[in-house]
Amino acid sequence: MPDDARATYFDVFNEIGIIEQLSRTLLEARLPDGLIAPHFAVLNHLIRLGDGRAPIDMARAFQVPKTSMTHTVKGLEAQGLVDVRPNPEDGRSKLVWITQKGRATRDQAIADLTPDFERLASGFDTHRLDAILPVLRDLRIFLDEDRNPSGGA
Repeated sequence: MPDDARATYFDVFNEIGIIEQLSRTLLEARLPDGLIAPHFAVLNHLIRLGDGRAPIDMARAFQVPKTSMTHTVKGLEAQGLVDVRPNPEDGRSKLVWITQKGRATRDQAIADLTPDFERLASGFDTHRLDAILPVLRDLRIFLDEDRNPSGGA
């Protein structure tokens, strides 16, 4: 790989990392007390992909240890934002379901970001974001599908 291509890949990932840090800070400033970005991410995941997810599958999706996901889910359950129920197909495992309160909390967090989005729109053209969104989505899909290209762990 040529040095300029390697530099481009690094620069793209570096910018994405910085944007992730800045956007996480914005989000966490708008979340209710006791919630952090990983909690919001789980709520969003359940809404985006559907209820009834096993914690181990969510841990794989988020690329975190199962113990970390279990801790996150327990925090959400303690606040009434998710229900954890036995898996009807496998009594040894559990499935996670978002509650109405969880949906409302996620929706309110997004609504609470409106002033931040308005400030962003006043200084950054939405059409530019529309233009890069397909590229970012394609990059995410590629990276997601390429996680274990050799079939290993």
